[in-house]
Amino acid sequence: MEGVDVQVLRQLSRWRGAGERAALVTVLTTYGSAPRPPGALLAIRADGLLAGSVSGGCVEAELIAQLQSHWPATPQVLRFGGTPAENQRLQLPCQGGLQLLLEPQPEPAWIDALLEQLDQRQPVLREVDSLSGQVRLLAGRDEPDFDWDGRLLSLVHGPRWRLILIGAGQLSRYLAQMAQALDYEIIVCDPREEYAGGWEVAGTQLSTAMPDDLLRARAPDARTAVIALTHDPKLDDLALLEALLSDAFYVGALGSVASNARRRARLSEMDLPAAAIARLHGPVGLAIGSRTPPEIAIAILAELTALRHGRRLAPVPEVSSPLSFPLAVQA
Repeated sequence: MEGVDVQVLRQLSRWRGAGERAALVTVLTTYGSAPRPPGALLAIRADGLLAGSVSGGCVEAELIAQLQSHWPATPQVLRFGGTPAENQRLQLPCQGGLQLLLEPQPEPAWIDALLEQLDQRQPVLREVDSLSGQVRLLAGRDEPDFDWDGRLLSLVHGPRWRLILIGAGQLSRYLAQMAQALDYEIIVCDPREEYAGGWEVAGTQLSTAMPDDLLRARAPDARTAVIALTHDPKLDDLALLEALLSDAFYVGALGSVASNARRRARLSEMDLPAAAIARLHGPVGLAIGSRTPPEIAIAILAELTALRHGRRLAPVPEVSSPLSFPLAVQA
């Protein structure tokens, strides 16, 4: 499963490539409660067919009606909601509102060029002049992924978030299935025939290479998470030796506090720098009292989600009761 916004761009490419009239809508700002963040995408075909979303459906219906009444020739900055009367008319929640940029006829050439670079895991900065409609594609950068100054939209696309799982066991199955719903590309690595032979999770990639070979070939970047789940040091430690020296934004390993302490000691004996070992998340996931594989998968994805959104997680001590795990999250 691809990321939501990449799916929007691919559908838009197909429509425009076939000569269909279609518009691209980008969320610029939100006010109050809003279901989609700045940068979210929506494509609208002339007959009202949609790809993506900018709200729960109310704004989409209004956009379709406006476009079918009058299809503009130049980009439009539109605002919906923000007043009680407008919110009631559109059924927007909690006095919410949003500002949108509508590009009425995006050129297929830049859409396809953007998608080609995303397929190569290259971040792309798209700049749109809302007055002229001019679009520029530049190399992605480490600055904020989104900016709107009232005229120029700057939006970094991709690459897609990627999750590399070491081990094709039961927990990996739940984690892979849930992570796909969060738009992760999933790669599962397990050279053990008894595990790899039974892997049947649709939409994922399976590798039977040794974990260190796979990670050297895949070169984890800042949008990649690597999680070791086999409980076998011969496999997990190989993966961690590579992952902890990579640019991966998250490296984790399944196991108790005691087993992770032993793991850190082994990594130190293998001459892995202390700074690299300190990057290891172990035990993996948030301490929410998880017991079953699905619950552990939820805990792992919750931690990944928090880190992706720039949340600093306060340390959570181990406690004896499964019902008393406090979670402290700091903005």
